[in-house]
Amino acid sequence: MNRKKLQKLTDSLNKNCKHFSKFEVKCLINLFYNLVGEVMERQGVVIGLDRNAFRNILHMTFGMTDDMIMDRVFRGFDKDNDGCISVTEWVYGLSVFLRGTLEEKMKYCFEVFDLNGDSFISKEEMFHMLKNSLLKQPSEEDPDEGIKDLVEITLKKMDHDHDGKLSFADYEQAVREETLLLEAFGPCLPDPKSQKEFEAQVFKDPNEFSEV
Repeated sequence: MNRKKLQKLTDSLNKNCKHFSKFEVKCLINLFYNLVGEVMERQGVVIGLDRNAFRNILHMTFGMTDDMIMDRVFRGFDKDNDGCISVTEWVYGLSVFLRGTLEEKMKYCFEVFDLNGDSFISKEEMFHMLKNSLLKQPSEEDPDEGIKDLVEITLKKMDHDHDGKLSFADYEQAVREETLLLEAFGPCLPDPKSQKEFEAQVFKDPNEFSEV
């Protein structure tokens, strides 16, 4: 990408991206094109990170291991559902992923946990997500029973209107009362350590002397 095009793209993304400075937006654009490789920009060809490339980043950089959650994070970034994360989706997605406000993170996490996109987190969805995140004990005869109990406990704590499922309003109220519940059904945000390491690596001042 030539300098003029890069500048134009940086300016347009920077306008709508409140959590990153212009320099940081430029760094993220450069990283994006390094990750997708030097692809010739041909008309009609989608240039972006596919599901596997993106999941690889989530796993290697942010330590995520749950396939179901990683798949949902990919869908959260891929706003136009074309199976590829564009440079715009990359920058806007990372804005919430790395530095979002509590409101933005709640919306993002709820979308990740709402597996079928019906605006509710059902008992079945909770069961699937918690089953993936809990270690099976060899002594347990029926490990599913323990997970079902956990689902009931979670509903008791978070289902404020007692309709047997979680709406965004239920989830928001529970998280505002106890922020640890933000990622109640599995880690879908970076932990502080990997976030710090990623930012330190990506947002390096080119004028700064670096031995790396």
